Amino acid sequence: MNENRKTNNLKLSLLQDAINFDILDIDSVLDMLMSKKRENILKIHPYAITPPSSQNGRWQTCYKDEKGKRKNIKAQSKEELLDKLIPIYFASTHIDNLTFYGLYEEWLEYKATVTNSSNTIKRHKQHYRKYFELSVLHEMKVKKIDELILEQECNRIVREFNLSRKEWCNIKTILNGMFTYSIRKRYLTDNPMDKVEIYVKYRQIVKKTGRTETYNTEELKELNQYLDKMYAETEDVAFLAVKINFLLGLRVGELVALKWEDCQDPAHLHIVREEIRNQETNQYEVVEHTKTNRDRFVILIPKAVSILEKIPKQGKYIFMRAGERITSRQVAYVLEKFAERQGIRTKSTHKMRKTYASNLNASGVPLDCIREMLGHSNLSTTLEYIYNPLTEKETYDLITKAL
Repeated sequence: MNENRKTNNLKLSLLQDAINFDILDIDSVLDMLMSKKRENILKIHPYAITPPSSQNGRWQTCYKDEKGKRKNIKAQSKEELLDKLIPIYFASTHIDNLTFYGLYEEWLEYKATVTNSSNTIKRHKQHYRKYFELSVLHEMKVKKIDELILEQECNRIVREFNLSRKEWCNIKTILNGMFTYSIRKRYLTDNPMDKVEIYVKYRQIVKKTGRTETYNTEELKELNQYLDKMYAETEDVAFLAVKINFLLGLRVGELVALKWEDCQDPAHLHIVREEIRNQETNQYEVVEHTKTNRDRFVILIPKAVSILEKIPKQGKYIFMRAGERITSRQVAYVLEKFAERQGIRTKSTHKMRKTYASNLNASGVPLDCIREMLGHSNLSTTLEYIYNPLTEKETYDLITKAL
């Protein structure tokens, strides 16, 4: 018995060495194991495996469940069908013992290796603690969780926390990520989230309007006068940063991370990085990617170029004060002080971006062009930025002229 144990230990040691020295490729081994398992299933599976009977048909077969009842199983290809049979014939100790929380931790550890944002990981942790830690799912074995259990819990969470559709979509990211990961790891063959439906009512969100989401024509005129006056008095480039962003439509983190090297093309600005606030340290820092991990080019109109020409070069960043890069907080402060002087409610830095998009739309710029300028992946996101940026009188005159 001791000899067998020594032999096994030696084999494990040799196997580990083979992996460490790249003699053995784990992915290749997994593929070989899957191939062998499929071969074994073809030998031991007692029921016929039937190919599709029509062009849009599916491969199918049947098996007996734990209670001895015959069940049908289908897939797009023969290989996928065999993969669905593997967990039935070859039970995995790991997945048998894996809990919902265990899967979440495993997925989160993987997620941390493929995202540039530590804030994303922190947000997932916060959401899990709030919505899933006290859920019946938390300690359940993954193999015991089916679409009905998931559907009950998902509907309960939406109802008890009174979530809006958008809030639920953000939370659902965890579930989708976990179960997609489990399929890729071959723990499961089907994603139980695919058939989950939300039947309870989402919290209704009052539709926002241009009055709150944009600076209208008159407000923008007054703001620009204020910015010009304050820059003339202080020479603080934070005022120019606000002014130019109504002509660029950047995320404020992208705005304050701009470098002079980004505007080598006189007609375009290259957007490649952004400022983020590290939620662990609460410090602002610049990362070499945008929110969507895609760079883009934003058109530089003559008005924007003339503003850039006013800015003295103090370093590699465009917007600097006393040798230091200004932060998004300092840009927000400019808008807060303007609102305070006007005796009106502050409009956030993101409203500059919505004003930019809304003005382009009101002037007839194609929506897809606006989407590109904003750096959105989907047109549906861009549509959420479009409001009426005109004053009541301008709107009235436009409608009167149109009719």
